[in-house]
Amino acid sequence: MEKLNLQPKMLFEYFAQICEIPHGSKNEERISQFLQDFGKSLGLETIADAAGNVLIKKPATPGYENRKTIILQGHMDMVCDKRGDVEHDFKTDPIKTYVDGEWLKAQGTTLGADNGIGVAASMAVLADNTIKHGPINCLFTVDEETGLTGAEALGADMLQGDILLNLDSEDEGEIFIGCAGGVCNYAEFKYFWNIISGDLFFMKAEISNLTGGHSGDDINKGRANANKLLNRFLCRIADKYEFYLCDIDGGSLHNAIPREASAVFAVQSADKESVRVDFNVFAAEVQEEFAATDPNMRFVLQSTDPMHRAFDKDTTQGLLKSVHSVFNGVFAMSQDVPGLVETSSNLASVRNNGENLIKITTSQRSSIISARDNVSDSVRAAFELGGATVVTKGHYPGWKPNVNSEILKVACNEYKRLFGEEAKIKAIHAGLECGLFLEKAPHLDMISFGPTMRGVHSPDEKLNIPSTERFWRHMLAILENAPVK
Repeated sequence: MEKLNLQPKMLFEYFAQICEIPHGSKNEERISQFLQDFGKSLGLETIADAAGNVLIKKPATPGYENRKTIILQGHMDMVCDKRGDVEHDFKTDPIKTYVDGEWLKAQGTTLGADNGIGVAASMAVLADNTIKHGPINCLFTVDEETGLTGAEALGADMLQGDILLNLDSEDEGEIFIGCAGGVCNYAEFKYFWNIISGDLFFMKAEISNLTGGHSGDDINKGRANANKLLNRFLCRIADKYEFYLCDIDGGSLHNAIPREASAVFAVQSADKESVRVDFNVFAAEVQEEFAATDPNMRFVLQSTDPMHRAFDKDTTQGLLKSVHSVFNGVFAMSQDVPGLVETSSNLASVRNNGENLIKITTSQRSSIISARDNVSDSVRAAFELGGATVVTKGHYPGWKPNVNSEILKVACNEYKRLFGEEAKIKAIHAGLECGLFLEKAPHLDMISFGPTMRGVHSPDEKLNIPSTERFWRHMLAILENAPVK
């Protein structure tokens, strides 16, 4: 990226270094050590806790010692997702980036700008001694994407400051002052194998190339869920024909709308052509339904090798009916903030683990705890009625907006001064670490902002380059004009 001369230069140089280091969720050892080495190389106080979170402290610029201490915060892990036709090992391979017009993208994988660009911005502030600012603590957390466990593990000594700027938002010009809380439900269907024989024909159905996206930010966009679509087709033919389900697999991450799913099944050979017709009709129906949101979806039905065994009938029926009935999408809109999703659920993954268990992951979000728990209980009930065992865990709190925030006023004033327009003040349906920070340090005054990104949590992830420069200028202005103690 250095050769492309992207601006701000130092920020993009550090982001390029981050892209060279594998840093998927729960694989942050190298990136954590990299940040520790970085802080020490600058001669700055650097602390790492047992979880791998890193804190680097930088003293105030001379003359700014009377300013309140600001915590610049971002998470060092990224969502790892790729197109099915791409060879990439997220544990060893670097992210390969390229520029397409005003956008920075990755070659068939997630880019990791969520939240690598926030980490890079903090690094640039630490390294540049020409920037004017009060005392700064740069906090880099692990495992934000798969449970906020880094933020949860933080001790109060890692949150010593007055103001926290979370650099993990995805629309430049928008300042976020609240976020949703969430929880996950993990359902397991225990099956036994039935030996099947006779004049059977084995088929594999695949639905792929959906738009997908972030299960919080994008849940209100009406995009198709590959698991729900595949299950809808399987229910249709299970009601119509003698049907044996042999394998199923769809989705991957709890916080991503699933883009692809597949299943292997058997029907009587005499019914195979009718099933093909049904599949074509189903594909046409669904393509029409989601023409606006998922124009590139792909449907494939092909013969496959016989398996001679299938999931038992009771489990198959319970699985299909549960997945068909479980809620997915926007459950309720906010009554206080126009246009904000209040409560939602995402059917994230359905996986046969090969050990007589079909494991299903769902996530529920809400800005209201009681509403979060209500939709979570609804999802749990649907799976339990189908015969699954369900574990509910990973509860994390939301972040209640504070419209009287002192740092919010500074951020809004500086945005107007820099760009001649008002910043938009919003709450976000995605989960941020801010709720957990407030639990540990209730005194913190917080906002969240960042450059513009699209397709986050999918291989279509891209970062808008001009917005990154605006974000950088805005952040520096906030630091320079931070409130006095």
